[in-house]
Amino acid sequence: MAVTEADVRHIAGLARLGLDEARMQPLVAELNAILGHMEVLKTVDTERAGASHGAVLGSMPLRVDDGPQYPMSRSLDQLAPATRDGFLLVPRLATHEHLEGDDGAPASDRQS
Repeated sequence: MAVTEADVRHIAGLARLGLDEARMQPLVAELNAILGHMEVLKTVDTERAGASHGAVLGSMPLRVDDGPQYPMSRSLDQLAPATRDGFLLVPRLATHEHLEGDDGAPASDRQS
């Protein structure tokens, strides 16, 4: 399986990443090299390898989270410009302001 320029453009579009054309060929080559390395790793015989410890089920047990909660030094409404229903409301990032119109609907949901 090889990555093409079209694949990279598609993923960059989904992730809303700007992609310099000069970086396209090196990026495609790097991604294909990573995939090539994964193909080599698939050929490694792991039948006799022991189980990994500490990765999931064998990890350290967590202590019970009990005891009194320490009070906050400030009230919740002092931590953000606004709160609603116990949630902090923060201003929209400037990089996302163009995504919504005056009606608050995402640009992809608006009728032209």
